[in-house]
Amino acid sequence: MPTITRITTQKRNKQRYNIFLDRGQGEAYEFSVDEEVLIQFMLRKGMELDKETIETLIEKDNFHKTFSLALNYLSYRMRSEKEIRTYLWEKEVDEEKIEYVVNRLSQEGYLNDKEFAEALVRTRMQTSSKGPMLVKKELIEKGLTANMAEDALVHYPYDVQLDKAMKWVQKNLRLDGRKSYKEQLQKVQQTLMQKGFPKDVIQEAVQEQQASAEKDEDAEWQAVVHQGEKALRKYASKAEGYELKHKIKGALYRKGFPFELIEQFLDEYVEVEN
Repeated sequence: MPTITRITTQKRNKQRYNIFLDRGQGEAYEFSVDEEVLIQFMLRKGMELDKETIETLIEKDNFHKTFSLALNYLSYRMRSEKEIRTYLWEKEVDEEKIEYVVNRLSQEGYLNDKEFAEALVRTRMQTSSKGPMLVKKELIEKGLTANMAEDALVHYPYDVQLDKAMKWVQKNLRLDGRKSYKEQLQKVQQTLMQKGFPKDVIQEAVQEQQASAEKDEDAEWQAVVHQGEKALRKYASKAEGYELKHKIKGALYRKGFPFELIEQFLDEYVEVEN
C-alpha cells in the first residue's frame, strides 16, 4: 500500500502541501492538498493510503479549490448568489461543486442576498446618479427577486431621491440662448426618467426649481431668435408670405416657445408683403 514519505509546503502558497508517496519504487510526488484537507484527514509521514482514500483526498481538495476560487472572487466586492453561480459556471465548474460552494458560502456568512442588496442600494445612492428604479433593475439583473429589491430600496429614501433629482435639474437646466426653457425642461425630465427616478420625484424637483429661479427672459428671446433664424433659412426657399410665417410659427411652437415670443420674432424678422 502506498505510504506517505514526505509532506512539503508549496513555495507560492504556504497553505497548500505537496504529498510524496512510495509505491514500492521509491519516493515520487503524488498530489497536493489544501491545509484544511491535510488537517481533516490528519495526513502525516509514514501514513498508508489506499486507492479509495487517495481519490477521496483529491476530490475533497478539488471542492476546496473551487471554494477558494469563489472566496477570491468575493474578495473584490460583495456578490449575489447568481453572480457566484455564473462565475463558477463560466470557470467550467460542475453543478455539484457549485452547490457545495454556494451552500458553504451562505453558511459561513460570505453570501447573503439581502445584505448584498442593501449594500448595493447604499453604494449606488452615494456614488452614482442612478434613481431607485434603475437600481431595482440592476438588483433583479443580479438575480434578486422583485420583492427583495423593493425591500432593499427602503435604504434609498424619498428625500435623498428628491435632493439628487433637484441637483441634477439645477446643474443641467441651463438657459444658453439656443433652446427654449420648455424644451430644456422636458429634456431634463426625460433624462431623470431614464436615470430611474419616479414621476412624483421628478415633478417635485422641477416645481422646486421653477419656484426658486425666474426664467431668464433675455436668454429665452435669444433662443427664439436662434431657432427662428434656423427655421427661416430652412423654409425661405420653400414658402413665402403668410405660408412662410405659418411654417416658422409651427417650428417654434414645437420647440416649446410661448406664442407671444413667436409673434414678436415673426413681426421683427419676417416681412410679409401686402
